[in-house]
Amino acid sequence: MTEVTEEECNVRHAIITAGTKGLGKKVTERLLAKGVSVTATYRSDRDKALELLEEFPSQKESIQLLQADVTNTSDLERVVKEAISRFGRVDYLINNAGPYIFERKKLMDYSTEEWEAMVRGNLDAVFHLMKQTVPHMREQRFGRIINYGFQGAGEASGWIYRSAFAAAKVGLVSLTKTIAYEEAEFGITSNMICPGKILEEWKEASIEDGKRVKDEETPIGRPGTGEDIARTIEFLCHEDSDMITGTIYEVTGGLDVIHRHL
Repeated sequence: MTEVTEEECNVRHAIITAGTKGLGKKVTERLLAKGVSVTATYRSDRDKALELLEEFPSQKESIQLLQADVTNTSDLERVVKEAISRFGRVDYLINNAGPYIFERKKLMDYSTEEWEAMVRGNLDAVFHLMKQTVPHMREQRFGRIINYGFQGAGEASGWIYRSAFAAAKVGLVSLTKTIAYEEAEFGITSNMICPGKILEEWKEASIEDGKRVKDEETPIGRPGTGEDIARTIEFLCHEDSDMITGTIYEVTGGLDVIHRHL
């Protein structure tokens, strides 16, 4: 075990689940660029995870990559333990990971195993990570918890063919708000990001990339990108963003104003 230096203890540290690809990778990149050290988890694609070390060669000591399945409680406990062991603190908990079933099916067509996996990965996992990290945040009297929802999650609207995922995320809306109230006295905030339509090819793209393409469906006229999500999270993690807590942030380019994208 590497001894934590005093300098490392003074650097903000983030745990980002599924932080090595997609939206999570853009958040990891954004925080690393701001001098934050990161423990990023990946489920199975180790080669993709290692690309982060190649992209940030001068910050290898600030990155810890850990394999973890968010549906496995012991994995989550290990992630927090290793983050604290390596960096001595945890300031930001970014709950980016969450299983999703792409097949469109009605509730009665879900198996018990599928339902339970959706709830474990999208709701239970956040509870377990909070249980492990909030005590450290309380001690520091500072913490930022960021959860992910979906467009319209705050309204608890129905979502045909996505019942299990939607039920777990809407439950997470309530948890996000409740923990915000309960932990405010310790300098801990809790907010939710609800991405709009961000297609797979845009999840690791920049805003500049998005501005080069026309999207007729989105009111602002361009596709959403991973950077849109990352910069919003960076803002919410700032020390001076303590007045923002228990909030559900729609990052949709205006889609949430006119309709839900199915």
